Amino acid sequence: MTQPVPPTPHRSSPWADRVFAWCAKGAALLTLGLLLAIMVTLAYNAMPAIDKYGLSFLARTTWDPVQGEFGGLVMIYGTLASSLIALLIAVPVSFGIALFLTELSPKWLKRPLGTAIELLAAIPSIVYGMWGLLVFGPVLATYVQQPLQALTKGVPYLGAFFSGPPVGIGIFSAGVILAIMIIPFIASVMRDVFEVTPPMLKESAYGLGSTTWEVVTKVVLPYTKAGVIGGIMLGLGRAIGETMAVTFVIGNFNQLDSLSVFQAANSIASALANEFAEAGEGLHQAALMYLGLVMFAITFVVLSLSKWLLISLQKKEGAKS
Repeated sequence: MTQPVPPTPHRSSPWADRVFAWCAKGAALLTLGLLLAIMVTLAYNAMPAIDKYGLSFLARTTWDPVQGEFGGLVMIYGTLASSLIALLIAVPVSFGIALFLTELSPKWLKRPLGTAIELLAAIPSIVYGMWGLLVFGPVLATYVQQPLQALTKGVPYLGAFFSGPPVGIGIFSAGVILAIMIIPFIASVMRDVFEVTPPMLKESAYGLGSTTWEVVTKVVLPYTKAGVIGGIMLGLGRAIGETMAVTFVIGNFNQLDSLSVFQAANSIASALANEFAEAGEGLHQAALMYLGLVMFAITFVVLSLSKWLLISLQKKEGAKS
C-alpha cells in the first residue's frame, strides 16, 4: 500500500518576500538615521562651545558657570577612570561566575544562581547609588581608605595615589558601584557564549588530559572570543553612560586636584544630570552639549577598538594556521 504524498508546503508570494526585505532594510536605515540625527543635533547645539574652545575644551580643567569658563577634562577623566576601575573589577569576577556556572557548578545550583545574578540587572540604578552612598561609602572609608592611607603615608607616588579625604566618596567608589552594576550583563553574556561551545570539543580536550582551566583558556575562549569581547563592551558602554548611581557616589567635584583614586570628581553623565535642567541658554548649555558629544565619541572609539581587536585576533589565528 502506497503512502499518501504529503501536501506541498505553501510558499509565500514574491511580493511578500520583497515587502519583508524592504521592512528589514528600512529598520536598518532607520537606526543609522537616528544615530546620525543624534550626532548632528549634539554638534549643532554644542557649536557655540566648539567655536570658542575648539579641541582645547578637552584639556581645560576649569568649569565655572558663573564666570562663563568651561572645560571638560575633569568630567572626561572621571568617566574614563571610573569605567576602567569597573572593568578591572567586573571582568575577572564575571569570568569566574561564567566559568563556575558552565563548568563547575552542580546542576541543582546553576538555575537559582544564574537567576540571582540576572536579577542584579533589574535593580534600579538609583538604588545602587543610595546603597553606595549610605552603606558602601562608610565601609570603604573605614576599612579600605584609611588603612591604605596609613600604610602608604610618605611613600612617593603611591601615597599620592591613595590620598584624599577618607569619606568613601570618589572615583574608586563610583568604579566599584559600576562594577557591581555591569557584572550581571558581562556574566550573562559570557555564560551564554560558553554554553554554545560544542561539547565534543571540550570532551576531546578532557579526554587528552586537559584540566578545566586548560579547556576554558585553549578551547572555550578561542571559540567564543567574539561573544566574550562583545559582553565586555556591553558592560563598558553601560558603565560609561551610567548616571544616577555615579551621581550619588563620585562626589560631583569639578576640580582635578590630584590623580588619587579616592579623589572626588565628576563624570560626563553626572554633570549632565546635575546641571542641564538649570543651565541657561548660551555657552553653559552648549558646553554640556559638547560633553554629550564627547561621550558619544568615546563610545564610538570604544566600539571601534573592540572591532579592531576582533579583527586582529582573527588575523593572528589565520597566521598560525
